[in-house]
Amino acid sequence: MAVQEARQYGEHATACAGCAHCGQAGHRRAVAAFLARRDELAAGHGVPAAVAHSPVAARQWVSDELAQSARAVALHGREAGGAWLDRVRRGGLGAVWGAVLALLLGQALTAVRTGWTGARTAGLCTAVVLALLLSAAAHAHRARGGLIAPLVGEDNRLSTTRAVAAAWLLFLGFTLLLLVFLSPGAPGFALARGAGLLTALALVSAVTMTARLVVSAGIVAGRLQKVRADRPRAADLLCDDSGRAALADVQYLLVSAAVLALTAVGLAQAPARLPEVPWSLVVLLGVSAAWHLAAKLTEGVRPTIHSVVRSREAGDLDAPIRTGDDIEIRGCGFVPPGAGAPEPLTRLVVRIGPVHAHVPLVPVPGGFANPTDASLTVPLPADVEPGRVEVSVVTAAGLETNRVVIEVMD
Repeated sequence: MAVQEARQYGEHATACAGCAHCGQAGHRRAVAAFLARRDELAAGHGVPAAVAHSPVAARQWVSDELAQSARAVALHGREAGGAWLDRVRRGGLGAVWGAVLALLLGQALTAVRTGWTGARTAGLCTAVVLALLLSAAAHAHRARGGLIAPLVGEDNRLSTTRAVAAAWLLFLGFTLLLLVFLSPGAPGFALARGAGLLTALALVSAVTMTARLVVSAGIVAGRLQKVRADRPRAADLLCDDSGRAALADVQYLLVSAAVLALTAVGLAQAPARLPEVPWSLVVLLGVSAAWHLAAKLTEGVRPTIHSVVRSREAGDLDAPIRTGDDIEIRGCGFVPPGAGAPEPLTRLVVRIGPVHAHVPLVPVPGGFANPTDASLTVPLPADVEPGRVEVSVVTAAGLETNRVVIEVMD
């Protein structure tokens, strides 16, 4: 019943693909139904009588049932993500024009005593022009979330380095437009004063490109595994792919925001010239960027098999590996960061000689006992011939581990 309910809500979400509320609500109900079904099967309920007498058959039936339901829930989530991106696009445009309105109100209130000045007019014109440009960019990328499209990486997550670089680029664009409106060709464009600002922009831009190269090199070398996310989330700016807070990302974002805020204060105090960024702040930003890149260089672990042993139940006698036995593969990196959801777990495959065996999902209350990042348990298929065979694991990211030879007895 729970799986049927998930599918019904998924069909409703598909029919209302343009409705963000229906899509999100349907997806949440589908996820709740899947979790209830998983816990029900983990407690041993709901298994058909035709397979209940055989532990192996019951485990395979439970795994197939959960895998089918997990794929359906993931599909509904991706469909609901389209409506979410449209909502983000509209929210981004609202935030941009809301900032323009807030600037107008702030200038009007502060001009009560001092009067309206040319700097206020230039600031308002700059904000309007920049808002128009951002609106045009959001319309061009309307299918990818509008303004957040340039900040999303290839893994469909928000990039911290891209967000920081975009913030500095946006600030520099505002500053240059403001100077154009105030005094074109005047000494306000003196590069000697803006050397710190240009250095900071060049630094964050270099960090963005270097981080992308580091990630690409890690993927090519097989050290880094990237699993595509269903949709971008604001938490991506502060967390790693598994959703845990990343100290290197947090400090880089906070330091960059602090330096940018101080630079903005300098611009507000002297709007007729480029703001001066003290070299001490530039050095601080460089140290923060170096920490961030160092963390990028050291993250990731290559999936590796350490050993393959026969899985022994309580009361079993010690024996060699034979066809039909369960084998336990011990190692590391089998479940990449971001692949702990049920649907990516269904893509985990063990290659045993010429046979590809999908790893069964073994539910327990609140999660899965198999597979885990450090161990996998899979039955030895009947098609595996006795003798020496090679065993390897193909993760959800598509990366294959090293091969370990085992002896299968007749």
